[in-house]
Amino acid sequence: MPTRILVTTTSFQDTPGPHHEALAATDWEVIRARGPLSEADTLALVGDIDGFICGDDAITRAVLEKARPRLKVLSKYGIGVDKIDVKACTEFGIPLLFTPGVNHTTVAEHTFLLLLALEKNLLFHTDSVRSGGWKRQTGHELFDKTIGIVGMGRIGKEVAIRAKAFGMKPIGYDVYWDEAFAKEQGIPRATTLDEIFAASDYLSLHTNLTPETRDMIRAETIANMKPGVIILNCARGEIVNTGDMAAALASGKVRGYGTDVLDEEPPAADHPLTKLPNCLVTPHVGSRTHESVQRQAMAAVTNLIRAMHGEKPLAQVNPEVPVTKVV
Repeated sequence: MPTRILVTTTSFQDTPGPHHEALAATDWEVIRARGPLSEADTLALVGDIDGFICGDDAITRAVLEKARPRLKVLSKYGIGVDKIDVKACTEFGIPLLFTPGVNHTTVAEHTFLLLLALEKNLLFHTDSVRSGGWKRQTGHELFDKTIGIVGMGRIGKEVAIRAKAFGMKPIGYDVYWDEAFAKEQGIPRATTLDEIFAASDYLSLHTNLTPETRDMIRAETIANMKPGVIILNCARGEIVNTGDMAAALASGKVRGYGTDVLDEEPPAADHPLTKLPNCLVTPHVGSRTHESVQRQAMAAVTNLIRAMHGEKPLAQVNPEVPVTKVV
């Protein structure tokens, strides 16, 4: 029986690079699907696969129940594992691998793309010229503004560095604080979320989705923010309560929302955030550059190959699960 590998992440499949050659060199049979997949779609594909390079597919306990015992390795293309039942992976003895440290540069750049587009009214101006007009709106400088960064991991740090290059005043919040980095960059630490909410002209979200961070941005917390705050989200859509954000944008309490993620991806035609003039949504492409995709894809393939041969992967979410040789 041939070794069969399922690949669902679209940027992995669509971007040229050495990851394709590395996977092909294994001589394993590769099955491809266009993710992110729902639970039902994922269920339909597992059961006779040995390894899985996944994106943001719904990998629930039911999926893992069907996938075992044949599925031996789950290699996440990326760092967010909130769509994966990590507890079930560990219980079933399936190593869950991931790729930290590969996309922080491009996500930080995308954060500033969203911010600059909002503050300089980019879409309004380009749409005006393309339609034959020359309409203009007055924008805002980033200089000397306070940007609060919730989540000071690799991405949050890169955002802070770029903010200082713009002459901004970054402040950070994180449970796990890198004092050496903060001292080197001169970044003060907010001790509570309320403190960073109240101080920020711009609020940039770079935290994982957990039960504690779900709906972190909601009516109650928005009320503690400056009038006219701009919020940026290159983390997870569920960190922001969609209905409350739509209401805050409509009232002007939040002047703009720039997000690369939504609670529903792709969104329904009537999603509350996709038609608002002061809301800028990109289709979860913050890490989708040729450079980042190739780094991430090679890390995911390397993790998979190493684990399938019983070798230590680059990074594992559940290191207590032993990696055993499959091929």
